[in-house]
Amino acid sequence: MSRVALTEVLNCVGGEWKRPSGSEELVVYNPATGEVLARGYGSSREEVDEAARVAARAFEGWRRVPVTERVQYLFRLKGLLEENLEDLARTVTEECGKTYEESVGELRRGIENVEVACGAPSLMQGYNTEDVARGIDEHLYRQPVGVVAAITPFNFPGMIPLWFLPYAVACGNAILVKPSDKVPLTMQKIMGLVERAGLPPGVVNVVNGAKETVDAILDHPLVRAVSFVGSSPVAKYVYTRATANGKRAQCQGGAKNPVVVMPDADWDLVPRVVAESAFGCAGQRCLASSLAVVVGEARGPFREAIAELAASRRVGYGLEPGVEMGPVIRRESKERIEGLIGKGAEEGARIVVDGRGARVPGYEGGFFVRPTVLEDVPPEGVVARTEIFGPVLGLVHVRDIEEAIEMVNRGNYGNMACLFTRSGAAARKFRYEVQAGNIGINVGVAAPMAFYPFCGMKESFFGDLHGQGRDAVEFYTEKKVVVERW
Repeated sequence: MSRVALTEVLNCVGGEWKRPSGSEELVVYNPATGEVLARGYGSSREEVDEAARVAARAFEGWRRVPVTERVQYLFRLKGLLEENLEDLARTVTEECGKTYEESVGELRRGIENVEVACGAPSLMQGYNTEDVARGIDEHLYRQPVGVVAAITPFNFPGMIPLWFLPYAVACGNAILVKPSDKVPLTMQKIMGLVERAGLPPGVVNVVNGAKETVDAILDHPLVRAVSFVGSSPVAKYVYTRATANGKRAQCQGGAKNPVVVMPDADWDLVPRVVAESAFGCAGQRCLASSLAVVVGEARGPFREAIAELAASRRVGYGLEPGVEMGPVIRRESKERIEGLIGKGAEEGARIVVDGRGARVPGYEGGFFVRPTVLEDVPPEGVVARTEIFGPVLGLVHVRDIEEAIEMVNRGNYGNMACLFTRSGAAARKFRYEVQAGNIGINVGVAAPMAFYPFCGMKESFFGDLHGQGRDAVEFYTEKKVVVERW
């Protein structure tokens, strides 16, 4: 497979591709090799202002395009994404580090959101009532919000922009997409497909950058709504600054996703599924299982099985066949993850499988951390409570389902929690009592389909309306009630 060529980081505003001229330098690495893929700069406040004004002008015409016509552009975009899936997946692997198969998987989930957004003619329907009083009728209409923005993370450079972009434009808005400064190349290629789909210039715009660019977006008066995915501290910052400026905001934060393993679990299924959840995408996803709460007699069998799978997982360059896990995104990430593993050991955890100091032959410059398993993790320690965002699984032993649920609910996060059992009673108790937005029963990654919202609770989500499905349509539309008498 061919590699991504060294290129520049470019904005696309109003159909024009330009070099950003802000003060923040952007360097894009291949995390498997350490090589530089692209260089550029972030967008200045003046460039964000220009993009917002271009989008506002485009919005005035786009909102008047019938929704049945707007979705035709999305049908074309869906076809182009499928035709270019292989090239996009290679790009994701090159700049993000995940395996080619994982890259294909994330893009397919993104395409699902384009498909769901094509249902906007039905999803945007309002409702009405005749004779709310004699001779008076009342109607509810949905209208687009205006200029919106999506600030997206490094770990899913293809999928997460497609959580937001299709719904925003289907509902009649214009959008600014600010991809992660670590992985801007995938979005540049998607933007090229948006242009080929024929969307009018200015309806979709890409502005690159880091904090300077984000702050400019959050402060701009023409930007009416902001979607964000990232760590909880940054999600809270974005939510606070956006709402203080009068914007609606949906901000997906971090996670510390527990999986509870009961003694009656299916042992042909559990270790394999949990290993894929914990170590897939090198643990760099907000639905990665990072804490295994093992109940009663499940302790020994689970520890042995998960340790074997962790130790045998093939780590390497994601475009090579047979590789099961790639690197983490940056050298700083590798150092931080390895430091947290060491901190866990200092606090009393026993390292069952140690992934520190990984070296992959031929890719010595890569940012690799091998799968790591720690047992007897202190419940209040750093491994149990910190979002490590790497291929690290901590094991905690509890007596029963009640103690497991109590431990899950003590955590600050509430993104996902999973239970492995054959007991319907235990499953119902778990899904009813656990404080998490996405629940898995005998599922290791409880990722909602595109027609369901991607939920979250506590410090995993700031806002009211989530991404995907009907929540997305609610977020990207204003409600207008008309009461009329003729």
